[in-house]
Amino acid sequence: QVRLVESGGGLVQAGGSLRLSCATSGGTFRMYAMGWFRQAPGKEREFIAAIDWSGSSTDYGNSVKGRFTISRANAKNTVYLQMNSLKPEDTAVYYCAAVYGGSAYKETNQYTYWGQGTQVTVSS
Repeated sequence: QVRLVESGGGLVQAGGSLRLSCATSGGTFRMYAMGWFRQAPGKEREFIAAIDWSGSSTDYGNSVKGRFTISRANAKNTVYLQMNSLKPEDTAVYYCAAVYGGSAYKETNQYTYWGQGTQVTVSS
């Protein structure tokens, strides 16, 4: 069973930056594709970023392209989401997800494992 634990969320002013981390355990991390999603109150879960198992392919949601960067550190079993130029509309709970041997998937139903989420709040 793969376990995912997100961290790094918090309160930040508009224009600021945060780096989220997702630490994994229970699986061979380097074989898993990883994704980041977010969900604001009353809204559906939204695709943010994904990276394939090899780290050679990434994809981003349109709302974050050019501002957010996904990366992975296989030696640390961790995936990161660097978030720059944050906006109030980025406020949400951010979740990481994993799927074995996958590509940089954009759909929630393509992922097998999910973390509990970390809150990001951007003040104006």
